[in-house]
Amino acid sequence: MTNDTEHRPPIHLTGEAVAGEKTKGGDSTAAAQGTPRRRSVGRSLGILLAAVVVVGLLVLSGILPRLRARKALAAETNELAAPTVLVVQPKEGAPSQEIVLPGNIQAFVDAPIYARTNGYLKRWYFDIGSHVKQGQLLAEIESPEVDQQLSQAQADLGTATANLHLSQITADRYADLIKQDAVSQQETDNATSDLASKNTAVKSAQANMDRLKQLVAFEKVYAPFDGVVTARNTDIGQLIDSGAAGGQARSLFQVAAINKLRVFISVPQIYSQAATPGLTADLTFAEFPGRRFQGKLVRTSRSIDPLARTLNVEVDVDNSKGVLLPGAYTEVHLKLKEGIPTRTIPASALLFRQEGLRVAVAKSDNTAQLQPVTLGRDFGDFVEITTGLTGQERIITNPPDSIIDGERLNIQTEKRHAGVGQGGEK
Repeated sequence: MTNDTEHRPPIHLTGEAVAGEKTKGGDSTAAAQGTPRRRSVGRSLGILLAAVVVVGLLVLSGILPRLRARKALAAETNELAAPTVLVVQPKEGAPSQEIVLPGNIQAFVDAPIYARTNGYLKRWYFDIGSHVKQGQLLAEIESPEVDQQLSQAQADLGTATANLHLSQITADRYADLIKQDAVSQQETDNATSDLASKNTAVKSAQANMDRLKQLVAFEKVYAPFDGVVTARNTDIGQLIDSGAAGGQARSLFQVAAINKLRVFISVPQIYSQAATPGLTADLTFAEFPGRRFQGKLVRTSRSIDPLARTLNVEVDVDNSKGVLLPGAYTEVHLKLKEGIPTRTIPASALLFRQEGLRVAVAKSDNTAQLQPVTLGRDFGDFVEITTGLTGQERIITNPPDSIIDGERLNIQTEKRHAGVGQGGEK
């Protein structure tokens, strides 16, 4: 068998064929080399993307809890910063037919008794608690200087009177002689002028003697009215200074008329129109439980105090038996003709600010509002509000001193009912 390759004619390739063969071979080689390269790039991108995702997850897992914690801390801080307050609703009070106001009893007449002359106290006759009548002798003062001055004044008056008598005789004589042309007109005029001068001297001496007599009379100290000696500020032998020389005078006694007593009370402005003279007022005292002393409103100041917004009222009460004592504290039950609707709130809810009396109210959005109010009666733990509240407010019972309008609040509702009943009963 012969080999075919030996007899196969040689194949001659043209340039284009050779070029085509080379091109095919080159593409195959490039394709073979590009496939692994693309796989490597894709793998790198996948790893990078996975790393980015992992890093992002790690970052988010660290930041989000911190943001949540910061937000929660801010919320908790704001919640803790807001004061926690108790709120109650005002209680409607029955229209007041009687108001109870504090008052201080004063004597109808109370006067310190001073000396009008200098000297030493010779003796006193009444001590504290003694009842005295008008004109009754309280004490005697020894003033030897004044006594001597009175004696001198009496002698001066005698001299002036004698000179006046002589001048009168001389003037009368000259008046008769001038009619006979025995003396000149000049001499007659001189005698008349001398008479007038001596007359004036007598009047001056008389006035000086009267003055000294009054000073001597002041050596005896008398009671100016019926009353009780409430203080004695002197004793036997003590130097008495009337203050006439510029020194500070000190009272010898204090005398008070206590048969009738005055009680001054401050009526809130809301009741000022109802507080008219003639109203009945009962007085109660802690030392007389269950007992009332009847008085009467006799006069008002007819003017509202611009600071306290109250009307000054005087109530007189009979004390002919001397049971009541001046200076004592009393509660005056003033009976009004017309009732005035009021509301009561806890006394701790009041805020005394520079702009006036305020009450802290919790609004619907749990913010504070300072409401101006007018105070009525004081029941101790609770007070009466006459104006400024509608009765629907939420009153803060324990407002901090630093509370301001618009401040956020933590609200707690008090279970017990706020207010008191009519007449101060809780």
